[in-house]
Amino acid sequence: MGVIVNSREELKRIVDSLKSQGKTVVTTNGVFDILHVGHLRILKKARELGDALIVLLNSDSSVKQFKGDKRPIHPEQERAEILSHLNSVDYITLFSEDTPLNLLKFLQPDIHTKGGTFISERIKEEKELLESWGGQFKTLELEEGYSSTNVIQKVLEVYSDQPNKP
Repeated sequence: MGVIVNSREELKRIVDSLKSQGKTVVTTNGVFDILHVGHLRILKKARELGDALIVLLNSDSSVKQFKGDKRPIHPEQERAEILSHLNSVDYITLFSEDTPLNLLKFLQPDIHTKGGTFISERIKEEKELLESWGGQFKTLELEEGYSSTNVIQKVLEVYSDQPNKP
């Protein structure tokens, strides 16, 4: 059974329909490689800001561009499938660019959220873009210590003295 990853065009129709009904559309973006409680909390907070949450998921090629050749751990279709089973996530689409700016401009959500670690220059660009059509940009506070990189590091440390044992 394949997970439903919406095309940009499908999502544009969905967003326009939701907005015409007076509903608030929220987006967030990220890799969501090794899902942890920090991800779950951010997605829940984002969803609570509106009537529908769309996750703009970095494609495998996009992840490699900024996290290196060893990432992602899980391929994009598996990451999308995991996200699709979360109550807080309504729609998912993939993007291959460095940033979600083109996709945000196309979809024009009411609110775009960012949680966890982020680059302040990108935040500035996203905030200005959202404001250009009256949208809002919101940062969501993440509890310290939760990241896929931290999970990977901990696994490596725990098993470093057992090279052939899982």
